[in-house]
Amino acid sequence: MLITIFAYLMVITFMVLIMKKWMSPLSALVLVPTIFAIVAMILGIADKGNLGKWVLDGISTTSGTGIMLLFAILYFSIMLDAGLFDPITKKMIHFAKGDPMKILMATAIVAAAVSMNGDGTTTTLIIVSAFLPIYQKLGMKLMNLAVLLILQNTIMNLLPWGGPTARAMAVFHVGANILTYLLPGMIISILYVIFIVARGMGKKERARLGVTEMTDLEIDALIKDDDPEKAKMKRPKLFAFNGIMTLSLIALLVIDSFIDLGLPPLLLFLLGTVIALVVNYPNLKDQSARIGANGGDAVQVVILVFAAGVFMGLFQGSGMATGLAKSLTTIIPHSWAGYWGLIITALSAPGTFFLSNDGWYFGVIPVLREAGLQYGFTDMQMALASLMGQAFHLLSPLVAFIYLLLRLTKLDMGEWQKATAKYALVVFVIFVVTVLALGHMPIHVAQ
Repeated sequence: MLITIFAYLMVITFMVLIMKKWMSPLSALVLVPTIFAIVAMILGIADKGNLGKWVLDGISTTSGTGIMLLFAILYFSIMLDAGLFDPITKKMIHFAKGDPMKILMATAIVAAAVSMNGDGTTTTLIIVSAFLPIYQKLGMKLMNLAVLLILQNTIMNLLPWGGPTARAMAVFHVGANILTYLLPGMIISILYVIFIVARGMGKKERARLGVTEMTDLEIDALIKDDDPEKAKMKRPKLFAFNGIMTLSLIALLVIDSFIDLGLPPLLLFLLGTVIALVVNYPNLKDQSARIGANGGDAVQVVILVFAAGVFMGLFQGSGMATGLAKSLTTIIPHSWAGYWGLIITALSAPGTFFLSNDGWYFGVIPVLREAGLQYGFTDMQMALASLMGQAFHLLSPLVAFIYLLLRLTKLDMGEWQKATAKYALVVFVIFVVTVLALGHMPIHVAQ
């Protein structure tokens, strides 16, 4: 009982420290669970074990992601230095002709397309690299860029090769046909983001900035970069090679989600980074300069990933995660058993926000699943219910790549969460209403 109270107190303490900006994410991710775990051990309420093992176990679960992030950031940073995204930026500005609404809707459309790779880090690097110069040149709000990107990535993350759906398929023993149940809600949500959210943002930006009608020559002058150092790094003659290599890399990421090619993202980005360096910057001094210039951003993101591993390792190893999971089933009255699908749906929002997907699907969901089967719910129904809260998951400070997004756009986490939450709530409602209306998940099962 006491370990469960500790679990809730730790999560609340962590979130307050982050939201109030009293502690940095890195410090909070490491210090908060460490202090609570030590106190739990002193009181004798923690599971058997030691801090070192718990921390190493936690870090081992995120180390692969951390290393992949390192090379993914380096790869796309090198592509940015080489000018791969310059033609995309130029064409988008020419298409928009200075119209903020067109730029915002284009952001939403491209973000949805790129998010098909199932990797938030890749999506962030590609979208921000392509669109950030446009927003900065026209004085548009970077908050809109970050909100649209995360909303579309949230929706597309429900594809079978995405993290949460893959975990749900494993826990509930359902196949990739779960996509047919999720797809209607995903399509409606994507259209909502493009034609309601992005268009609404566009109207406000039009009113604030106006529409600047520019000739092609004026647009070329707008996007011209006069920095001689950046110009030296550009490799326009290698645009075709870099473009084909990048598209091939993304294609392999997607294909490997369906067919095990033995090419994990870590290996793909590692090989991509090395090839990009050797081809674009054959001089060893230039290679060192590119790694040095871009390594700082990569390291700052990677250490947060390892810190998140420390958090989850201590949270799970000490028994706090188990205590929290069991409490969810004991505090719900048995008379509500017929509404178990809706209960899982309601719990999925805070569950996927406060816990990692691993913590939610492998820690909490198995407990909820066993109870649901006894109440007459099918695995598919509960799998769908468990995924509804993913509308909020990418707002969680435990999601590694959002630190990359916030760093690139120089936005405050709390302000970004508030700006995104209202739209994420609508996406959540669309998800739930769609599966209920189509009969994929019952409102009530007679007991």
